[in-house]
Amino acid sequence: MPKPGPEEKIDSTFRNGSLTAAGIILGFSLNFVSHWVSNPNDWSRIDILPMLLLVAGIGIQVKVFADLLARDSLEAAKYDRARRQFLIGLGVVAAGIGLALVNDIFGLGQMPMLG
Repeated sequence: MPKPGPEEKIDSTFRNGSLTAAGIILGFSLNFVSHWVSNPNDWSRIDILPMLLLVAGIGIQVKVFADLLARDSLEAAKYDRARRQFLIGLGVVAAGIGLALVNDIFGLGQMPMLG
């Protein structure tokens, strides 16, 4: 894929769709953490690593959401960077959920995901 020029802009309608998708995914990520944290079970040390991954991934998603709200996010280079960062944040959140699920399946953690 060719690199965009310094003056290249994207259509605001296209950016708005990406902003909506990022907001929805960020909302799901925050809802998952809220549901998981409100579980009445005690935490164990092994539950800290998935939570760190979740918090880091959500932090990246929030930063990207703020970047997409900025006026200069219509510049193609800045939009492409935000898109890549959002996918990284999404991957980190997915890794945190996956690790929490593995901990739950093998009975390592005390914060059950499966009920």
